Amino acid sequence: METTQEKFNKRAFVSVAIFTAGLALPFSGYMNHLTQFDAMTVERHFWMSVHDASALLFAIFAVFHVIYNWHALVRHIKRIKSISIKKEALLAFALVILIVGFVSLHAFHVR
Repeated sequence: METTQEKFNKRAFVSVAIFTAGLALPFSGYMNHLTQFDAMTVERHFWMSVHDASALLFAIFAVFHVIYNWHALVRHIKRIKSISIKKEALLAFALVILIVGFVSLHAFHVR
């Protein structure tokens, strides 16, 4: 019986790694938000470490993602020149900016 060993797929590995690190960021960020006023407890230190490590891995794998997908990205960018921005994209962009801005304003009431 002959077995064929598949070549290690770096693009798939990087995609799954960036996705996994990206999943950890919002949850660990929320946990940091909940423990932000606590003293430096073990729990707070843990969530800060999870968040920092996830962010670092996300950034590293994002660079590799761009490197491994460079040709596809360049093709997309060249095609974008002929595509106009749709009203749905502008509305989504504005909505996200407004919601994030509004939610972030609570930081100024802490003083």
